[in-house]
Amino acid sequence: MELPPALRDAFKPAPRIGQRFRGFLPVVVDVETGGFNNRTDALLEIAVVLLKFDRDGNLVRDVTHAAHVEPFRGANIEKASLEVNGIDPTNPLRGAIPEREALAQVFKPVRQAVSEHGCTRAILVGHNAHFDLGFVNAAVGRCDIKRNPFHPFSAFDTATLGGAILGQTVLARALEAAGLPYSTREAHSAIYDAERTADLFCLMINRLRGVYESFLAPAPATSAVTSSV
Repeated sequence: MELPPALRDAFKPAPRIGQRFRGFLPVVVDVETGGFNNRTDALLEIAVVLLKFDRDGNLVRDVTHAAHVEPFRGANIEKASLEVNGIDPTNPLRGAIPEREALAQVFKPVRQAVSEHGCTRAILVGHNAHFDLGFVNAAVGRCDIKRNPFHPFSAFDTATLGGAILGQTVLARALEAAGLPYSTREAHSAIYDAERTADLFCLMINRLRGVYESFLAPAPATSAVTSSV
C-alpha cells in the first residue's frame, strides 16, 4: 500500500551534508581569548556548534559543545580583551579545564559528526573565521594533538558572506539585516556568539540553495555561431 505524501515526507531521509560541501562538515566555532595573538595570548573559551540538514534539505543548528579553558603556562592576557568578553580567568566558578582537555572535549563530538555524516573532515565556520582557526591551530600545536578534525587553513567566513549577501560584515548588524535576534548583554560568550553565527550561516546557505542547485543542473546546449563574413 502506498503511503500518503505526508507520511512519505515523515520517513524521507535527510540529505547528506557531505555531498553539499565537497565532503567537508561545516562546524561553527567561536573562541574567547586574552588578546589577538594566537601564539602568545590565552585561549579562554571555545564553543563548537554542529550543523545538519533537516528532512526538507535546510541547514539547521544541531548540538553545541563548549569548554572554559585554563590559560596555558606563560600566556599573555590583555586587560582590554577581558573588558570586552567579561571573563575573569581566576574565577574558580568558571570550571575551566586545561587546554588539552578542553580541545579533546569539543573535538570528540566533531569527529563523531564527521563520521556520522559521511564526511572526510570538518571545516571551520566563524565570524572572521581565521581568527578562530588561528587560535584553534595554535592550541593544537601547543598540546601536540595529532588528529585535528578541522581543515588546517580552509574556512567559511560569515563576515565575508554577510558582506556579499547582506551588505554587513559586523555580526550584530548582519544578524539584524537577516532578521535574526542579537543581545549585546549575552554577546562575547563563546556559546552565544557561536550559536548566533550558526544561525546566520544556516540562513545564508539556505537562501543560496536555489543558486547552488542551478549549478547542478546540466548547462543548456549552445549552438555554434557561424559568421557569414
